[in-house]
Amino acid sequence: MIQTTAKNKVIIGSRESRLAVLQSEMVRDYIKEQHPGLDVEILTMKTTGDKILDRTLDKVGGKGLFVKELDKALLEGRTMLSVHSLKDMPMEVPEDLPLLAFSRREDPRDVLVLPEGAASLDPLKPLGCSSLRRTLQLQTIYPDMKVKSIRGNLQTRLRKLDAGEYAGLILAAAGLKRLGLEKRIHRYFSADEILPAAGQGILAVQGHKGLKYEYLSGYKDEDAWIAGTAERAFVRYLDGGCSSPVAAFGIVEGEELFLRGLYYREKDGRYFKDSIRGSKTEAARLGMCLAERMKREHEEQENDKYTGGEPV
Repeated sequence: MIQTTAKNKVIIGSRESRLAVLQSEMVRDYIKEQHPGLDVEILTMKTTGDKILDRTLDKVGGKGLFVKELDKALLEGRTMLSVHSLKDMPMEVPEDLPLLAFSRREDPRDVLVLPEGAASLDPLKPLGCSSLRRTLQLQTIYPDMKVKSIRGNLQTRLRKLDAGEYAGLILAAAGLKRLGLEKRIHRYFSADEILPAAGQGILAVQGHKGLKYEYLSGYKDEDAWIAGTAERAFVRYLDGGCSSPVAAFGIVEGEELFLRGLYYREKDGRYFKDSIRGSKTEAARLGMCLAERMKREHEEQENDKYTGGEPV
């Protein structure tokens, strides 16, 4: 049963990493600016995903490990909102804990970060990378480089990089920019080079079905909502998560949505990219249609001939 809180008080649940708190502060500041009479606090907590750092996410339960504690706080009424990086959220969201709004999208690209003072990659050291999605696409860009898993928050990863453990890190531009670390970026990868994770660069605000959220009026970015909805529909159809390197990236162009997707074929480890374009009012349908088409073409055809995208 939901506990009640003071009428003029809003408590936001957040992971305790510096980036997560900063992102929650962005939502807090919006609410306070629009509604100065509200008392807005942030309640931080360490999630299971933050505690388990010696194994990759696909080995320990996937993205749900980053939201379990935040969901529990919402259900128990200890918080009224949770702020997440949309790319870290499971594709299935509890009915009682709906997604309320998506922020305006920050730079969605992946980037290369070198050790401080370095001007190029050291071929004798590995690239640090936290996802199979990135690892697969990096093999095309840096075929001679080894890739080694790295876990931990952004500051922890940068410390390991600067200590000489890695030749470079592959990170999301959005987190670096939000933390004022844009100067650390050595190279940006286009979406053609590395297709971003679904929801990358978007903040998701999650609430409880039984509460009212008038104070969030105006926060929702329509283009991010459309693109994020399509991207998540694509991944959801393919049952993709941390254990499957599925990726999707949508761009709203006028009244249309242009959506690109990456499909991974487990039986031979190959991946394929394809795209679809249609009305932005049918975002979820477009995501499902692209996923269904790619799965049919690359998984269910008897011959292995590629008929529609770009085999890699």
